[in-house]
This record gives sequence, C-alpha cells and structure tokens, in this order.
Amino acid sequence: MPAKKTEPIKRFFKHVNIAESGCWEWTGSGTKAGYGRFGNGERVVGAHCFSYEYFKGPIPEGYEIDHLCHNPKCVNPDHLEAVTREENLKRQYFYGRGDQQREKTYCPKGHPYDEENTYYYRNAQGNIARQCKTCMRLRERNRNTIKREG
Repeated sequence: MPAKKTEPIKRFFKHVNIAESGCWEWTGSGTKAGYGRFGNGERVVGAHCFSYEYFKGPIPEGYEIDHLCHNPKCVNPDHLEAVTREENLKRQYFYGRGDQQREKTYCPKGHPYDEENTYYYRNAQGNIARQCKTCMRLRERNRNTIKREG
C-alpha cells in the first residue's frame, strides 16, 4: 500500500519560521534571489505564490506577487500583494539596494522621471532599471524617419 501524501499546507508550514518582524520566513529550498520554492503537489511554485493563493485566492491574470515587507523569503499572506509587473518592478527599483541613479528626478535630456514618463524594466544584468518614455518615443520616431529616407 503506497504511503499517504501529506497535505501541501502541512508540508508548507514545516518550512516556515515566524520572525519577530511578523514575516513568515521560508526555510525550504529557494532561488538565488532568495525566493522560496515549494512543490504544491502538481508543480514547483514560488512559496510566496502558494501562500497567497492558499490564503487569499487565485493570482489575477497578468499580476505578480509583491512583498510589502521587501523580504523575498517572507510567505506571510498579510505581507503579500498582487500587483502588475510594472508596479512590481517600480517598487523593486525604489526599494532596491543603494543606487545613485534612483535619486535622479530627470533623464539626461531633462524630461521628468515621473509616473507618466517612466518605464521600468529588468536589464541584461538582471537589475531593475528605468527609461524616459519621451526619449524612447523620440528614438523610435528617429529610427522610423531614417528607415523611410534610407
């Protein structure tokens, strides 16, 4: 007779340590970036994603889970929020490690780095970066003009 599998939530809590900060810190396997990984019985998922879905419900289409506490090991559902990829990248950029670029409020051409004019992305080195949307549009317009004239 095969051994009965333990419920995923019971296995999940075997890897949780509750810290003084209120974070439920994941002690199981994880990624290089510090996020927990958990086998939910069907596939391996982010431990924080499992926690969010178990306690709060499905992650909306096109959304990611953000750590309000900025602790990638945390799986406390009260510290997790579903946000768009753009919002998650923006938050990572502002709460990331010390970066002098983050303090600049204008791009090199003088356009503001504000809510409407800033695009956040992950660069080739895996860091969160930003670009001025006005400059992006001007570069694209110049490329199209060169193609038409070429």
